[in-house]
Amino acid sequence: MTAGGAGMFCGSCLHDNDWARALLDAGEDVTLVPLYTPLKLDRDDLSADRLFFGGVNVYMRHHASWWRRLPRAVTRWLDHPRVLDVVSRFGVENDAATLGPLTLTTLAGINGPLRPEIEPLVDFLADDLRPDAVFFSNVLLAGVVPPLRARFDGQILGVLQGDDLFLDALDPAHRAEAVAAIARHGESFDAFVTHSADYASRIGPALGLPAEKFRTLPLTVDAEGHGGTPRRRGDGPFTVGYFARLCPEKGFGELLDAFGVLHRRRDDVRLVAGGYLHPRDRRWFERQVSDAFGDRPDSAVFVHAGSPDSVAEKSDLIRSFDVLSVPTVYREPKGLPVLEAWANGVPVVQPRHGAFPEMVEGSGGGLLVTPGDAAALADAWESLIDDEDRRLTLAEAGHAGVRATHSPAALVAATRNLVGAPSPASA
Repeated sequence: MTAGGAGMFCGSCLHDNDWARALLDAGEDVTLVPLYTPLKLDRDDLSADRLFFGGVNVYMRHHASWWRRLPRAVTRWLDHPRVLDVVSRFGVENDAATLGPLTLTTLAGINGPLRPEIEPLVDFLADDLRPDAVFFSNVLLAGVVPPLRARFDGQILGVLQGDDLFLDALDPAHRAEAVAAIARHGESFDAFVTHSADYASRIGPALGLPAEKFRTLPLTVDAEGHGGTPRRRGDGPFTVGYFARLCPEKGFGELLDAFGVLHRRRDDVRLVAGGYLHPRDRRWFERQVSDAFGDRPDSAVFVHAGSPDSVAEKSDLIRSFDVLSVPTVYREPKGLPVLEAWANGVPVVQPRHGAFPEMVEGSGGGLLVTPGDAAALADAWESLIDDEDRRLTLAEAGHAGVRATHSPAALVAATRNLVGAPSPASA
């Protein structure tokens, strides 16, 4: 069960789609069910045609009492993926700072106004689909779980992929109520899944969820979909790359600070930044770039590469980097850009917090620096400019490591182990 990103690329959606593909390729029977809005993906969309919790109906049932009195047959057409896809193009509010009341309505489950949205989903899972296990892509959907548990004997698992970032943006009163509701609903889950041990150690206590229910599954990327291999640098400038959402929390401002330090030391360097730019962050982004490079940045020094629409375009962009850095200001729970860099033979320099130490130390594919230290980040980049053999060694380690420990096969094996399912060959 995967919540769509309201018309933008979402790391959780991308990973859930790849997760489903890996399981399907391995012979499992998987249904990827979209919630709220259709998924925006950079490769073939494996999600089901039927969408639940349509964003328009959820919004209207929360805000308008007269809408709640309309028969479900009258409003159901607004859940069609094509309708929601059109609506998403005009922008759907997904800013946590304004969504506290709607979050509480969702967590109220069948005891609130979203009962007409929840009951068809429960019917579908318990009566029609009847799977062995249901994975919910975040615990903000926990209001669905108690009524599902009453009718479903299979496993129910919650995947936590940054839920605290959303909750921490709510006003304190709404956050406290939401956390209390999640803790209550947590009793109905069989397990909670994270992609890093660091995140499990933090998010469980923060949400009042029992540590014994937590499991870790490897983050994955289909490396065969990326065409890069480790390579020696050419004659051009040393290129620092950034690929993630262009926003304050992903550390784009910190990246510019560090690049400024590096550029004052070296003339032969360039910064290339790609990723989704949300309309609400555009003014901030333009101001940051203007402050760093002027109103008309020299393309020999800075390139805004936009947001690639396909894996092939993404791979081409990442292959142009000599190193990737996404210096998040928060403790990242996943770190998908790191895997994408390694898949294309590019080493990384990341802050020593969140999931990054586990990833980098596990593969040897990069360097770790003190979070928030612009000079330390610039020093690490410069060390790779001066030692090409070291940069290439890191690239080769990441390239091999992503295929060994973050492959689709590794995720399939871990998933089967989690739910106690034998492989089809041995069943």
